[in-house]
Amino acid sequence: MIKYSLNCKECDVKFESWFSSSKEYEKLKRKKLLKCLNCDSLKIEKSLMAPRINKKEYIARDKEQKKIIKIKKKITEYQKFIKNNFEYVGENFTHEARTIHYDNKKKEKNIYGTATKDDLKELSEEGIDVQMIPWIEDNSN
Repeated sequence: MIKYSLNCKECDVKFESWFSSSKEYEKLKRKKLLKCLNCDSLKIEKSLMAPRINKKEYIARDKEQKKIIKIKKKITEYQKFIKNNFEYVGENFTHEARTIHYDNKKKEKNIYGTATKDDLKELSEEGIDVQMIPWIEDNSN
């Protein structure tokens, strides 16, 4: 794949596009399939592009990756705590949450499971305290 910086000679709009090869670019240009995104002109020319090695960009990506790893680690810690301290009720979560809320005998039971956003909204409207957290599947197996 190759990325070209393109320039419309009609309206002077600059844009970028990917091509499978330089030959592919030439083929599309010859068949008049390259059009300006702004004015539909066929007067499109590629301009010179130097390879971009942007140290700041790599540093920013590295920092972003580190943040993502940190967040995933924290979510994994929460999941471990939940699995060790709550009972998994699967898709029965909505029913179990209502049972606990309306039956004072079961107040001490902590549960987790799956529910739709609509189900969670209904539970919340009923005064049932529920929380939704992101869940990362363990793909290490």
